[in-house]
Amino acid sequence: MPENYFKTKELTVLPRLPLKGSIDLTYRCNNHCIHCWLRTDSVIKELTKEEIVALVDEARALGCREWAISGGEPMLRPDFPEIFDYITSHSKRYSLNTNGTLITPEIAELMKRKGNKMVAIYGATSEVHDHITGNQGSFDATMRGFSLLKKAGAGFIVQIVPMRDNYHQIEEMKALAKSLSPDYRIGAAWLYLSADGRAQRNEEINAQRLPPQEVVKLDLPNISKLGFKDESENGCPAGDLNLFDKCISIRRDFHIDPYGMMSFCSFIKDPEMRYDLMKGSLREGWEDFIPSLIGKIKGDTEYLENCGQCDYRKDCRWCPVYGYLEKRSYSAPVGYLCDVAKEMRACKERMERDNIRYYSIGGITIRVESDIPFSENTFHPKFEKFRVDGPGEDNVVIRHHFGIPDFPIEERGIELYRKSPWAIYRKDQSWIYTGLPSNENLSSPYRIAVFSNNYSLGKIYNDQCRENNFKKGNIHSLTMFPTDQIFIAKLLEDRNGFILHSCSVIINEIGLIFIGHSGAGKSTLAKMMKPYFEILCDDRNIVRRNSNGWELYGTWSHGDVPDISANFAPLNGIFFIEKSESNRIDKINDYIEIRKRLLEHIIRPLTTNDWWCNTLNEIEIIIKEIPFFIMKFNKNGDIISILKNQINKI
Repeated sequence: MPENYFKTKELTVLPRLPLKGSIDLTYRCNNHCIHCWLRTDSVIKELTKEEIVALVDEARALGCREWAISGGEPMLRPDFPEIFDYITSHSKRYSLNTNGTLITPEIAELMKRKGNKMVAIYGATSEVHDHITGNQGSFDATMRGFSLLKKAGAGFIVQIVPMRDNYHQIEEMKALAKSLSPDYRIGAAWLYLSADGRAQRNEEINAQRLPPQEVVKLDLPNISKLGFKDESENGCPAGDLNLFDKCISIRRDFHIDPYGMMSFCSFIKDPEMRYDLMKGSLREGWEDFIPSLIGKIKGDTEYLENCGQCDYRKDCRWCPVYGYLEKRSYSAPVGYLCDVAKEMRACKERMERDNIRYYSIGGITIRVESDIPFSENTFHPKFEKFRVDGPGEDNVVIRHHFGIPDFPIEERGIELYRKSPWAIYRKDQSWIYTGLPSNENLSSPYRIAVFSNNYSLGKIYNDQCRENNFKKGNIHSLTMFPTDQIFIAKLLEDRNGFILHSCSVIINEIGLIFIGHSGAGKSTLAKMMKPYFEILCDDRNIVRRNSNGWELYGTWSHGDVPDISANFAPLNGIFFIEKSESNRIDKINDYIEIRKRLLEHIIRPLTTNDWWCNTLNEIEIIIKEIPFFIMKFNKNGDIISILKNQINKI
């Protein structure tokens, strides 16, 4: 048997399997919402419970493990409990959309099953909510549904649906949502026109569309994707002339409407683009019909002259399906979305300018992102020396959020450390830092930071007090921790480096580092050397090994001497400093003595086994490759000339 018999080929493309299904159980609804694009009073025969069960079984045999259940109002069907029970017990994950008015104690018990249950609200008061739904008493019925879910212990997400007639209550709706559940979301920030193309219905929906600037405000661009050349397009990935080819090729999901018509997208309402499951099988629909749609819809002259060549395409939510809903043409531009795209472009430019900063330290570029725009004085002026214009070769990210998420202690993983000001946990591939309140009677942390395994991404959640400090400015660390050393020292673990309690300088393009504990004279030495050498930092400095040898970098964590530099240079000598009545420099060759002294002055973050192994390995290498000295000095300044002579000998 070959040695690599059990090795499998690495998959670069996910096999084309129907992994997720979405199903609308009905398009009927007990509400008559003024913005709804799907509701119908049609008496067209809907799928029976038995037919739905058979489709779920067939989809599962093909690989489907996730379902999205919606409508209309799915609970309007008398057999909803049985259908919901079957779908959710035969899938690993599910989601459900409902207006919540028809929830019963029986349904609430079923909804205890873990999944995303989204219950919509259309206003913060019965007056506004019932005006939107056209159903007097719907607000009270929805609140009753929330109450039943809470009583049953069924978690849920409150979904806020914004439009012109309720937008004046957007903040009140958010407050209501927070009072009902720890989880809420804003629904579609822009409204789709009707599936059946009725002119009167479209006029009503159009009248409820928010101004483009409000649409963007509710659905801000993903800041993590800004500032990179490979920023992906929004919306459906329409191809060049074959409008749906790319979308069909990459999708691993499908949609079934209440009448058994199947397609690759829930927005496809063209009968020619949907497959009748009552005349065939789900396998035929997935394996034969949907692939046959490739190349069927081509962009015409209207597409080529508009969306096909538009400079705003990257910022636009346009998709051929929206062209069809608006004008019954897949090639048609949507003027409303053109206006939204222009506002989105302007918003991205503002966010790139105001919500992202870059700083370079130790050869690492730290990208700092914030929900709140930076001001010129957000960070202490010392950081300006380390600020750069954009990404470098080695990039890490810190994201500042404001507001502490619901993060129960039992979900934080294994506690590894607890000593003010931190409790540190390990969960899966994440490190979780929680700020311990000084008042022991307070149980909520004032800050939660979640770092990836190698600390290349840190999401930091700050409370109201830290938000106020952010707005006030003059912050002394990028992480808003008491020091950035925790973060940077962990980054260096994977980059052949570490931080030393030291003073460092550059002279004649070579770097020297002077190591000593607090009070050993690092700042005194820096003041003496300042007229002759470039001071990098008088308290914390970075040494890193790369293909060219060891390099020395300054940091912004200075001591009594504020002189700092973002410069770096090859490391040519390491000096252990001691105050003395005399001035002299002696080379030290005792490896054990060097190792002992060096270990005493390394800045230690959370000291895991990996950190110790990596750091000890680098210590062994630096001892062999860099000369070490003991430097004794007093304040008369004679040590400078002695040091210059020593440099010439190195």
